[in-house]
Amino acid sequence: MPHVEVDIQTARALEFAARMAGITPGQVVARLVQEASPVHTREATPTESRPTGDKRVAIHAQYEGFLTEALFDPATGRVDIISGPLKGTSHRTPSSAARAIINHHNPKVSGARNGWSFFSLSDGSGRPLQTIRP
Repeated sequence: MPHVEVDIQTARALEFAARMAGITPGQVVARLVQEASPVHTREATPTESRPTGDKRVAIHAQYEGFLTEALFDPATGRVDIISGPLKGTSHRTPSSAARAIINHHNPKVSGARNGWSFFSLSDGSGRPLQTIRP
């Protein structure tokens, strides 16, 4: 396993962040590197990973510094998470998906959120999912 040296202040900050997130300091660094990596080294974006004819809408949420990408189905209201630690999970509503994300990253707070405002469209506009609510 490769070794990275950091100063004592950075090591303490990494340990604190890891404790808060319930992960290891190495996982904190890995997440930071993944988020800062150029697009060509990351997972496919929601639009790249969908088959032709898929009517789902690419959405995302930023919570506690973590990006979660998902696909919203306007016909059913379902949200399928396609990146991050909850990748592969499907939720009946945007609010239940938001609750799952919050509970995963910060289980000590209430997960009650309005998923329609928690998620944003991934079309570059930054508009909340609410703007396309059926």
